[in-house]
Amino acid sequence: MAAPHPPNSLAITSLVTHEDLEKTLISILYPLLDFASPQGALIRLGQTATHYDETAAQLEGYARPLWGLASHISGGGTYENSFRWISGLIAGTDPSSPEYWGEVRDKDQRMVEMAPMGFWLATCGSSFLGQLGKREKGNIENWFGSVNSREMPDTNWLWFRVFSNLGLRSLGLAYNASKLKTDMDHLDSFYVGSGWSTDGPRNIQMDYYSGPFAIQTSQLIYSKLAAETDPERCKEYKDRARQYALDHIHYFDAEGRAIPFGRSTTYRFAMAAFWGALAYAFGPDDPLPTPLTWGIVKGLLLRNLRWWSKQPAIFTPSGTLSIGYCYPNMYFTENYNSPGSPYWCMKAFLPLAVSKTHPFWSSVEEVYPLASIPPVVRLHKPLHIVSHRGGHTMLLSSGQFCSYPLKATQAKYGKFAYSSAFGFSVPTGSYQLEQHAIDSMIGLSDDEGETWKTRRLALDARIEIIGGGPVLRSKWTPWDDVEVETYLIPPTEEAPNWHLRVHKIRTEREIKTAEGGFAIYGQDEDGRHLGEFGQNTVDGYREKSGSAVAVSRAGVVGIVELGTEKRKGEVLRADANSNLMESRTVIPTLHRDLGRRETVVFVTAVFAVPESVSRWREWSEEQWEKKPRIPSWLNL
Repeated sequence: MAAPHPPNSLAITSLVTHEDLEKTLISILYPLLDFASPQGALIRLGQTATHYDETAAQLEGYARPLWGLASHISGGGTYENSFRWISGLIAGTDPSSPEYWGEVRDKDQRMVEMAPMGFWLATCGSSFLGQLGKREKGNIENWFGSVNSREMPDTNWLWFRVFSNLGLRSLGLAYNASKLKTDMDHLDSFYVGSGWSTDGPRNIQMDYYSGPFAIQTSQLIYSKLAAETDPERCKEYKDRARQYALDHIHYFDAEGRAIPFGRSTTYRFAMAAFWGALAYAFGPDDPLPTPLTWGIVKGLLLRNLRWWSKQPAIFTPSGTLSIGYCYPNMYFTENYNSPGSPYWCMKAFLPLAVSKTHPFWSSVEEVYPLASIPPVVRLHKPLHIVSHRGGHTMLLSSGQFCSYPLKATQAKYGKFAYSSAFGFSVPTGSYQLEQHAIDSMIGLSDDEGETWKTRRLALDARIEIIGGGPVLRSKWTPWDDVEVETYLIPPTEEAPNWHLRVHKIRTEREIKTAEGGFAIYGQDEDGRHLGEFGQNTVDGYREKSGSAVAVSRAGVVGIVELGTEKRKGEVLRADANSNLMESRTVIPTLHRDLGRRETVVFVTAVFAVPESVSRWREWSEEQWEKKPRIPSWLNL
């Protein structure tokens, strides 16, 4: 009888050394065998559906683990079951096989999976190509090569065709050199400077797809695989990576957590894959940008993996990764997330492809360099202001949106703030505030609170320097006769646990307003609903006119009206499973009804202290009393 799978495969080692990462990878791979088809071409990990067909979904389960397996094998590692992927390749590309992956059509999900498979062929294919017959080689050539005559989305998807051609070229099989160059030239047109690229000419969002999920990691892998055939472009990609690294570091905190933001958060530790891709592409003589060292880069990746090792619910009882973030959650998922989709996270294992003597592995791991980076930084390309104050990394955001109908798009891109410690929430339904779960948002309702509008498009978003510091300004028009102008102001040294939001609302109709702070775990010490503070309780909530605060094992969050407008404080019990970090949450909220032809200015102070802060209970009591000052330049 097979040994039971560990509750979290990331927790079987200390995740410090090369050997630790190897053992962790193998532990993640083993459970997949229980779900593989007889010849290994398909891996079915669940029953939930996607917008594409079931065969493509099961191809995901087969292909995506190859990001890790190929890194391991190409770096000199072994895995006793790696032959299953070779037999799967033979069966999946054979039109006469019952496990054939199917013809590649225009804009086909099969194209996506050519990225990890192309990487595998390019780095490991020569080790098994000699075992294959002429017909098998021809099937591989035909199936991967068919992508060159198909229409692709004008997005990061073009990288998938690049990897297909790189894989074929490395094996000496027929590939399309003209298409490869055309795709590379067009992908470079997405570049907007400072290391950042958009996800296509019509998309303005700059999320993890601009970096570790897709574009930056692809550029770095390409710079290694094509160093001899395209040296100038590869040099440029390394230069871009140096610039991007100085921004990307701000999306992590000292605990190893990344800030969840945007779509595809179920890829989890792929958020840290950029740091491993740096190790893959950069040799010992390639300089890193100051203040980065290999010890810092190593720590950024491994701390993130260690943080995930403490999240037991990311794996199913069968040992496979679940769809979700810190626990299984279908509210967050995209219509393209199959049960195999989370294995895109295997990009984080890229450092296994480099020697143990590489400075990534030979350097001593260093702590997060808080002393070497500014506590508040403005990132102009993604329109983010990031703060490292207050015990967590938090970004203020305005201006990003998704150009197509992404589920919960207003929550993934339109919130005012996103936190490494408290995450964010999405709607679970469309009836009343509990289902809308408007943490870090202001919601407006013109139907007595039955449905609520929240910001999706932030107009005229821009970062300005006002009063000596960065301020993020934007407008939002939920209806033609309602306008909301917002200023987002990061924490200061004097009030490190507070950020400010100023909203000027002009309305020609009667509306209800509700504004939420961060969501937090909403149960008390015995696991029951968080109650009002009593004499003998350390956890609880308090609701007052103009403020609301909640304390639980996760820390403290609160919200306060600093201006002259009267708002009612409430600690709202959000619908279960609305938050991607905690399955049961509450949201401190401020309420105010507005009449026709009314103009108001709300000055909102939002408070947060995560439990990771030393002596966080005592610290939060001190800081709660140190309300931030209203900036004089607001002229209220």
